[in-house]
Amino acid sequence: MEFLRPATWDEALAAKAEYPTAVPIAGGTDVMVDLNFDRHRPAALIDLNRIPELHTWEIGADEVVHLGASVPYTRIIDHLTDRLPGLSLASHTVGSPQIRNRGSVGGNLGAASPAGDAHPPLLASGCQVEVASAARGARLIPIDEFYLGVKRNALQPDELILAVHIPSATAPQQFAKIGTRNAMVIAVCSFGIALHPEAGTVRTGIGSAAPTPRRATAAEEFIAAELADSGRWTSRAELAASTAERFGELVAEAASPIDDVRGSAAYRRHALSVMARRTLTWTWDDYRAAGRAAA
Repeated sequence: MEFLRPATWDEALAAKAEYPTAVPIAGGTDVMVDLNFDRHRPAALIDLNRIPELHTWEIGADEVVHLGASVPYTRIIDHLTDRLPGLSLASHTVGSPQIRNRGSVGGNLGAASPAGDAHPPLLASGCQVEVASAARGARLIPIDEFYLGVKRNALQPDELILAVHIPSATAPQQFAKIGTRNAMVIAVCSFGIALHPEAGTVRTGIGSAAPTPRRATAAEEFIAAELADSGRWTSRAELAASTAERFGELVAEAASPIDDVRGSAAYRRHALSVMARRTLTWTWDDYRAAGRAAA
């Protein structure tokens, strides 16, 4: 097995072009598990830890967070909770403190596991993934187009993930996860939600309940219409319990879960319905409270 240690981003892209089947490694929280259990034996590894651009973030003039692919979850929690509250909540549930110090959003995206904790808040945010190759340069992939199948993403063989461009939150966001405990566990299922009042929309993300992370578009359209037709974006009036209940039902219908050792398909659908109803209520209550504080 070749072990490549590029010192610059250009060197990393050149290495990926020369070894298209090479596996990138940064935190190693997924890759090393596969290696240690002999589930994967790639021809080469590309160590990305010396690439400065991957370990930093910046806030663009458009209030979009340009999050380097290797920024660990701990730094998201410590420095970006106000701008990325949904992702920060999800970051709290990732593994142990040691895993949060090493694991990153770029790693979650590269692995593309349906159970990755970062996926639901990324879908709910409406972000874009910046990838690049030595031959074609950089391109942005909308998060809705990134997941292609079980552990399959839209990267070409010679591409690496540079950053994720995530709009700063303008309203409350939430994340919920079902497991045997709050962290250090693979999600039985998970759910993210983000309010986008400037666009009059609500975005969602479902994890570990389909072959890929996915949005509950029918649920989003339902709640957006309810909020617009009732004038609630402006009035911030309380949501009816029946509205939250129907939203949860639609989220559950959007999933296509399986039975496995962590839970049954029926349980996953039920859990998603409950999580969706609760997180919608929490985010809307926070939105109402922010309106009262501003007044």
